[in-house]
Amino acid sequence: MNVAVLQFPGSNCDADVVHALRDVLEIPTECVWHKTASLGNFDAVVIPGGFAFGDYLRCGAIARFSPVMRAVADFAANGGPVLGICNGFQILCEAHLLPGALIRNQCLEFRCLTQELAVEAPDETSGLGTHLRLPVAHGEGNYRIDPDGLAELEKHRQILFRYVDDNRQPSNKGNPNGSLSHIAGIRNRAGNVWGMMPHPERGVEWCHPSLDGLKVLRAFINLAATIPS
Repeated sequence: MNVAVLQFPGSNCDADVVHALRDVLEIPTECVWHKTASLGNFDAVVIPGGFAFGDYLRCGAIARFSPVMRAVADFAANGGPVLGICNGFQILCEAHLLPGALIRNQCLEFRCLTQELAVEAPDETSGLGTHLRLPVAHGEGNYRIDPDGLAELEKHRQILFRYVDDNRQPSNKGNPNGSLSHIAGIRNRAGNVWGMMPHPERGVEWCHPSLDGLKVLRAFINLAATIPS
């Protein structure tokens, strides 16, 4: 198992993801610069959070044209597992590897807090359980999609996580950004491309708000391990 963590100008969570995977989970992990045109022999790809290209135009709009994203698209089309975290989720949506879009938080404020989440398909995501508690830190995490697209997400069980309140119930009070249907993370229909606004790499050590990030990263790595090479 060998994981690539992409780096764009403005990425700022890449080192955290590498630390979580390489140092905590002991999985071989390397950084890959955005101008790289091939992913070589990597088994999985993580697109970390940050502000790729300064979020000019809109989040992820420039990063989607980087040479490495063409390689990511080919990798995903061949069944390769891809995880986009925060800005990485935004980039995946801009690249049309995931449906929908992330826009400005409804509150018009940057939200930085520890968030309760419900796992929507626990039977299909090994080791995640039914609820998680993870940090969020974003100004544009308000997930939007048209009604037909939302119906497709629901029909094909593509919603991974929803924001919930302290009573573990979906509610406006528990939704930090106004995201449609309280969506915090989704996957593509094939199940190999994941996108999420919460930061699992910030929930892997005892000094963090929780250790639930380990569950997410392990579930993603388990997904990678089940895909034939």
